[in-house]
Amino acid sequence: MRWKRVNFDDSPPIFANAKPKSGSHLLLQIMNGLCLVAPYAYVAADPVRTINASGGRRPEDRVLEDLQAVRPGVIGWGYVDATSQNVAYLCSPGRVNYFIYRDPRDMLVSHVFFATDMHLGHGMHAYYQTLPSFAERLKIAITGINQDGLYMVDVRQRYQGVFDWLKQPAALCIRFEDLIVNRKVTLNRVLDQVEKTGFRIPTPREKALTILENAIQPKKSRTFRSGKTGGWREYFTPELKSLFKETAGDLLIQLGYEKSNDW
Repeated sequence: MRWKRVNFDDSPPIFANAKPKSGSHLLLQIMNGLCLVAPYAYVAADPVRTINASGGRRPEDRVLEDLQAVRPGVIGWGYVDATSQNVAYLCSPGRVNYFIYRDPRDMLVSHVFFATDMHLGHGMHAYYQTLPSFAERLKIAITGINQDGLYMVDVRQRYQGVFDWLKQPAALCIRFEDLIVNRKVTLNRVLDQVEKTGFRIPTPREKALTILENAIQPKKSRTFRSGKTGGWREYFTPELKSLFKETAGDLLIQLGYEKSNDW
């Protein structure tokens, strides 16, 4: 689609952020759809990361440099923590921010499959391969590990970064589950977030919604496995449920996924 009499520099810069293994590629497909409804030049090819793909934190100044490269008319994406520096830049007026997260139980299942079977360079890949079962790997994902040079925080600590973004009024926080079961309402919110900057999307709303919905094709993601919600029930034994509750406390209640710990 060609944009006539519209300057790409007029489009507010967008950053699509994610909790790892929580639907980043689904959000990325929506961002590519945005390029068809508003004048955006492209979606950045590489993610901006606070943590290197192989582990270890990147210097904050390097992360900020990557964020600053996302100019008007461009959509960036990545896995970025809500540090004071990142928030000050990303949440400044005239910018658009999205953050997607997921039920911690489904996130953990996705993480274990990804680290064990899909990403051979993952920091936990070799260790997970030594464990005799998926359940044993899931135990480690829940409790974390700090031994023999391996370090991974427990599930409650993992979600501290989610709460940090949930506190930011300038970021639209999206639950992965809402893109599956409440898609049209959620996509309307995605479009509204752009227009809150004062920029008006030139494509009529209903047409724009159709384009964004058609852009969502999970099976085209290289990390696609199931693309469904509630899949954790197939893998959480009574023992794993107890371990999760002991480790996570009221995490699911705080996030709105459960009303009590009786699940």
